[in-house]
Parts: sequence; C-alpha cells; structure tokens
Amino acid sequence: MTQEQNQDQTMTLEEAFEALDALAEQLENKDISLEASFQVYQKGMELLKQCSEKIDTVEKKMLQVNADGQLTEF
Repeated sequence: MTQEQNQDQTMTLEEAFEALDALAEQLENKDISLEASFQVYQKGMELLKQCSEKIDTVEKKMLQVNADGQLTEF
C-alpha cells in the first residue's frame, strides 16, 4: 500500500468528501489532459469506495431501541 492510499484510508468522511469535491473541480477544468482526467477519475472512484465502506460500517454499528427499551445493534 502506498503512502497516499494509507492516508486515504485514515481520512474522515468529511475530509474524503472535501477531496472528492476538489477532484470534481479538477475534472471540470477544460485544460486537464485526457490522461490526467482518467487518473483523477480513478482516484475519485477509490475515495467513493472508501466512503461507502465507512458508511456501511457506521450503519452496522448504529443502535436502535427495541420494544423493551433496550439498545441493540442492527
């Protein structure tokens, strides 16, 4: 794993969303080369995957109140 990939894994969701926003701005730049746009797109897809995994993890850890008033994971 490269240092950049490791850094991406330790990003908070907010940081990842900010990075995705910055990547989208790069893709909107008319001066970006085709090759560079593919690299930016690939990086964005990797960040989206990581965000999705983090959200899935959080959803699994969320608690709900059952009929007895107890907290249970769902």
